[in-house]
Amino acid sequence: MNPSSAPSSTYRLQFNRGFTFADAADMIAYLHALGISHVYASPFLKARTGSLHGYNIVDHNALNPEIGTKADFDAYIERLHHYGMGQIVDIVPNHMGVGGDDNNWWLDVLENGEASVYADFFDIDWHPANPALSNKVLLPFLGDHYGSVLENGELKLVFDSKNGTFNVRYYEHLFPIDPLTYPFILGMHIDRLTQHSDRNQRLFEALTVVIAACKSLPGRNDLSDSLRKYRHQSAMACKHHLVELYSKHPEAHTYIQANLDVFNGDVKQPGSFDRLHQLLETQAYRLSYWKVATEEINYRRFFDINELAALRMENSEVFDVTHQLILQMVHDGQINGLRVDHPDGLSDPCAYYHQLQQLVRKQAGTQSESDDAFFGLWIEKILANFEHLPSDWPVSGTTGYDSAFLLNGIFVRQQSERQVNRIYSRFIGLNLEYESLLYDRKKLITHRMLSSELTVLANLLSHIAQTNRRTRDFTYQALRDALGEVVACFPVYRTYITATQISEEDLRYVQWAIAQAKKHNPATDILIFDFIGQLLTLTHLDAYRNSMRRKVVQFVLKFQQYTSPVMAKGLEDTTFYIYNRLTSLNDVGFNPCAFGISVAAFHQANKQRLMHWPQAMVTTSTHDSKRSEDVRARINVLSEMPDEWQRRLNRWSRLNRHKKRLINHESAPSRNDEYLIYQTLIGVWPLQTGHLFEDTDALESLRKRIEDYMLKAIREAKVHTSWINPNEEYEEAIRSFVSALLYTNPEHNAFLADFLPFQQRVARFGLFNSLSQTLMKLTIPGIPDIYQGNELWMFNLVDPDNRQPVDYRERNRLLSSLVKESEACTDLSVFARQLLEQIGNGHAKLYLTWKSLKLRHRYQQLFRHGSYTGLTAQGPRADHICAFARCHEGETIIAVAAREFVPLVTEENDLPIGGSIWHDTFVELPANQSEIQTYRNVFTGERVTSTRIDDQFFLSAAEVFSSFSVGLLVEEPAK
Repeated sequence: MNPSSAPSSTYRLQFNRGFTFADAADMIAYLHALGISHVYASPFLKARTGSLHGYNIVDHNALNPEIGTKADFDAYIERLHHYGMGQIVDIVPNHMGVGGDDNNWWLDVLENGEASVYADFFDIDWHPANPALSNKVLLPFLGDHYGSVLENGELKLVFDSKNGTFNVRYYEHLFPIDPLTYPFILGMHIDRLTQHSDRNQRLFEALTVVIAACKSLPGRNDLSDSLRKYRHQSAMACKHHLVELYSKHPEAHTYIQANLDVFNGDVKQPGSFDRLHQLLETQAYRLSYWKVATEEINYRRFFDINELAALRMENSEVFDVTHQLILQMVHDGQINGLRVDHPDGLSDPCAYYHQLQQLVRKQAGTQSESDDAFFGLWIEKILANFEHLPSDWPVSGTTGYDSAFLLNGIFVRQQSERQVNRIYSRFIGLNLEYESLLYDRKKLITHRMLSSELTVLANLLSHIAQTNRRTRDFTYQALRDALGEVVACFPVYRTYITATQISEEDLRYVQWAIAQAKKHNPATDILIFDFIGQLLTLTHLDAYRNSMRRKVVQFVLKFQQYTSPVMAKGLEDTTFYIYNRLTSLNDVGFNPCAFGISVAAFHQANKQRLMHWPQAMVTTSTHDSKRSEDVRARINVLSEMPDEWQRRLNRWSRLNRHKKRLINHESAPSRNDEYLIYQTLIGVWPLQTGHLFEDTDALESLRKRIEDYMLKAIREAKVHTSWINPNEEYEEAIRSFVSALLYTNPEHNAFLADFLPFQQRVARFGLFNSLSQTLMKLTIPGIPDIYQGNELWMFNLVDPDNRQPVDYRERNRLLSSLVKESEACTDLSVFARQLLEQIGNGHAKLYLTWKSLKLRHRYQQLFRHGSYTGLTAQGPRADHICAFARCHEGETIIAVAAREFVPLVTEENDLPIGGSIWHDTFVELPANQSEIQTYRNVFTGERVTSTRIDDQFFLSAAEVFSSFSVGLLVEEPAK
């Protein structure tokens, strides 16, 4: 296999200090044996110390030392290439990790303000509405109000004698002092030096020179390139002089330390901190309590995370510098494709993709886009179910959230929607309407968590309005309120309108949002909404003067960068934790309103992917998943047994009523959170229940996982508590309730005695669901991706739960054993059936994955270019089958997956296989079949011969599912 060729399958690895390049190198042989063509690596550039995910990069041109050295990386790449494998790498163009003391670009901005050579690298509003922040950047990193932190002595002025710099330290944070203000520190009590020894006199003279040099530095508002460079060079010279002074004059140690002591004050005398406060007031930043960020932060962030500052990737210098190392690795053949993180945060994603493609081609020595196919770019784009990826984007497709939605939905019983709605509403005592809830939560985000970003937009909007006599009467507050309404009503994450292009689809989204905003606000002057709509679609742009046209375009670009985090926070991080009807539907890229997907819709979506994005990723679990694929597969089963689900819910609620607490006359946890807890327990409960109650550590670990998850869930929901304002009493009630549910074994716990038999039954159905889902993921159009560890059963929740270490040695051992046993087996159907009978150990999933990936390797052109035909089932069990054919140049494979297993698996038939279940059920073959054909089932080795009925050919479901619950059939050559 050529590593530079398009991947046939990927395997996601999460690099961090617990999983290094050396660890990855050790498991490459296993991934190769499994059938993986490309490792899909999480970011591995230098990130914040201790980062478990790598998205808080602090240096784009260095490897993360916690992951390994250059030699470690080279050895890992050499191992990949030894097995003919390639690598796709996750890159982070939208933001960097800030705060701390390790991002040199950010520290330079703090030291020099707008005069920093990196000031234009970050998306900072240097002139916000609050005049106190003019020419400053707000730093919301303090754990309490600024005055309290200052007077508690937590801010420490320190001197770095190696670099000749003064800084303020606050725990792990470093706040540089502008060299222009060094004289305020160095000049204090300087006259006293002349009253003592000659050595002090020499120190006085040396300090005088340094102070004069610092005072002569250009100010932070001198923004020409030449002055910026001059200031930078002069400041470095001042620092160098300080280093020399400190090393040559031992008296300087005592002098500087004495001055620092004065600045650092005495906690018993609040007034003693005045000097430090005055010094901080002269800096290019303003320190603040972290909660202030929601209303006044003036740098764009990744969502609402203060420690992630957005980059201005539209700045060509930023683009070039941040991609140097990555592009060198591409040139050296160490990277064969890129995954672009959070592209919706970029000002113009399409322009970014083109720029990236051009640079890759330049590295390869090919300038024309027609010379070769596009370099592999997979983008983390979340599409609404009615939304399409723009066809002119030079990318390979998305990272697969849209395919995960389909692969999950096919296992939700659509006919149960009304009943499940009724069960949910009755249990929680409230009729939650999803669209209204989402609208309300998005408004909450705009008014609280992302209020400062809305203020920036509103200021720009107001400025534009004031330039026209027809709009100047629109007040700032009216414009801000209307803008927030439009954002709350926006139907997609964002649009991609530029000064030169607007698509019909984007035009419709803006028009929809404006129309909905008007409906929600009948008392608001509709002319304001019309004005916003005209701006967002760049209507009448020519009516503005040149300078104002730029402002209008800037407003549109910033608006588009804003709607995306509002949707993400309002939907993924809020609504998904409130609307708990069926939580398997609440995941990134999913639509909780879509209660299942029909087989016909599933086939149509796969045809569309093959037609437009055949190289898009296909996934079922990611590092961002709210629940792993196997957890969702279990919870989906509840849609097949709504009557029993309702009975169990009511019984558990009665049994556990006394475990709740009364807070402000209301029971805690709430009925909605209780509903979530039961689904969570069903989803994550370990397969080996008996062992669990014998191992107190294992039970405690489960309890801790559930408690941690529920704490995160209720804080994300922002109903009874939140990250910003924790309600400790409610959170303790959640912990207490979970602990009480799991306090002892079923013999002494009435809830567990009733819960466990039901959960184990649901879990067994869920395993069959997952096998079918895995088969479809590995065979539908696109490139299948496996999230680390999910080739075996993984019952994980949202991060950090889904980032636990994976035992690859055990997986390697199991795979080696499966390969040997299956190859030595004289009757593969018996072997496959045994795997199904012991489905709980996960070997069946590993076996299915290995067999399918090996077939993909054998039929690479078929899976890459082959047609897709949905196959219709007929007979009494037709609704329980999803099947399709892939054909290419005379080669055919057919995938047949069973689904909705509840009525199929009974006490008499504990496996969903055999003629007693599938009798008289057939799969209709493509219409171009003209003769009887024999197929071989890859999993069982069995041969299945088509049957002719009238003018159509069929496969017997009983034969396909004779020994295994899924079938992957390869057409046998005619003799």
